[in-house]
Order: sequence, then C-alpha cells, then structure tokens
Amino acid sequence: MDTKRRCSGLASLRMTVALIACALPRTAQGQPAKGGPVEVQMRNVMYHFSDSIAVYIRRLHGQLVPKGNLPVFDDKNSFTVHIESSEMTISPDSLANSMNSYVFAKPDAPLRGLSIRVENSSRLIIKGKLQSKGDIPFEMAGTLAATPNGKIRLHAEDAKALHLPVKGMMDLLGVEVADLIKAGKMPGVQAEKDDLILDPSGLFPPPHISGQVSQVRLERGNVVLVFGGTGGDMPMHVRAANYMAFRGNQLRFGKLTMSDTDMVLIDMDPKDPFDFDLDQYKKQLVAGYTRQTLSFGLRVFMRDYDKLGHGKGVTTANRTAPK
Repeated sequence: MDTKRRCSGLASLRMTVALIACALPRTAQGQPAKGGPVEVQMRNVMYHFSDSIAVYIRRLHGQLVPKGNLPVFDDKNSFTVHIESSEMTISPDSLANSMNSYVFAKPDAPLRGLSIRVENSSRLIIKGKLQSKGDIPFEMAGTLAATPNGKIRLHAEDAKALHLPVKGMMDLLGVEVADLIKAGKMPGVQAEKDDLILDPSGLFPPPHISGQVSQVRLERGNVVLVFGGTGGDMPMHVRAANYMAFRGNQLRFGKLTMSDTDMVLIDMDPKDPFDFDLDQYKKQLVAGYTRQTLSFGLRVFMRDYDKLGHGKGVTTANRTAPK
C-alpha cells in the first residue's frame, strides 16, 4: 500500500513539474520566449465553428496569427488561422447555416432563409427569400470556382424570383443591393458582373481563416475547398492519425501559457475523425488525459465532442467525414 501511495505521489509530482515547466518562459540560445504566430497542422478533423457550422479538415498547415501578442485558445477572436495549404470539406447545410447566421446575418442583409443542396455533383441549388424585395422567394442554380486572387466565385446560371426567370444574379438582387455589395458594405461578399465573389476570411465565424483558395469542387454532395498547392505537404512529423498540432512561440490555454509551444491534441478514438469544438474544448480535455515528452511537450488525448453525450449541435450527417 505504501509503495502504491509513493508511486501515485511521484506521478502527481511529475505532472505538476511538467505543467509548471510548460507555463514558464523557455529560452533558446539565451533569447527570451516571445509571442507571434504559432505553427499549426491538422489532419482528419471535424472542426466546429459553432453548433451548426462545421468543416471537415482532411489536412491543413498554416499559422495561428495573433491579433495581439499571442493566440489564446479561450478567445477565438484573439487570432486568425492563416492557411498555407489545406483541403477541407463543408456540407451544404453547414454552408447555408454560415450564410444565414454570419454572412447575411445583419438586419438589412438582402438575402435570408437560405437553403443549399448539390445537384448532379455539378452545381449548387440555392433557395431563399429576397428580404430587400419584401421576402419574395427565389431559386438559383450556380457553379463554384476559384478566382485568380484566391477567392470563391459563385456564378448564377439560372435564377428565378416568384417562379419567374430573371437574367442573372444582379437582376435577381436588384440594382440597389448590387450597388450595396459593390460598395463593400457587406464584408466577405463582392459583386462582379453576374457573379458573387466570396472571401474565405468572411465566410465563417471566428476564429477567422485567411489564405488563397486554389481550387473549388463539388464532391459527393459537399463543397471541397483547396488552399495553396494540392501536394498535401505536411512539414510537421506527428505520430497520430487524427490530430491538431501546435509548435513555436507562445500559446495560452486556460491558466497556462506555453512557451516554445510543442502541443499535440490527439483523438482518443482514431477510427473516425477527431470531432473538435473550440468553444467546448475544456469538456473534451477533462474527458481525456495528458502526457509529457522529455522536452516538456504536451500530448493531449481528447475525447470526440460528439461522444460527450450532449446530444445537440450539428447533425450526425454533418459530423460524418466524406469518404
């Protein structure tokens, strides 16, 4: 019994020492630890921006760019996720939810009540109401493509209002709304002839993303966004199937500030994607366990958010990764 107690006490002491070491500023060649961008890499992650908006990240490499001194996990407005290369998938339902609750959320937005579906794996069918014209119902069939400057082009091929055909996107929205969009009064949306140009930095709620979209395609009923090259380069070597890895500079989470960051969040169940919700990460953390490396890195094994028994949020279909 005494031996077991001594072993348990020793394990607790090691855990405490490791956590304290992570919280203390560490130096490299005598230089003080500093804030700044933190390298980030993800693989096979279902990432939740909100209860109703999620994207499936097949792969991602980039940086957490702080808006102040350092990124703070508990404040998703404290940083931007700058994407250097990535391939991610968003379901039509999640895309519609983002449009309704974020892109066109303002009271004077021209569109509301949007629903989106993929038709014949070739184009989007978008339905909704023209709030600027007294909530007239409309339907539009459009295609998606990447623009030369890294944004997303939505081109209307067919459009109807009150079941009557109109010439195109600008005729559908009306001159006043088109001018409003052209004047930049709706962040994340621009108008160009009969197309709408969507900026990925304004497409999702915080934490905002930035980066150059190089390819957009429809695949198995979902929208696939490719940022950067298509080679899938993943510079950080991580021994896990589903994970989120962070390296370099400083990162704050909870009451700890990790210097010379070396932290990997690892899915406890690698058989399916790592279901992660930044708003609820503490619950996922408590349901898992932590290990330290010899160099005081953290390996955090977390339970999937959709396995915590809360029973709400994005539907099961939206949580399932495309095959």
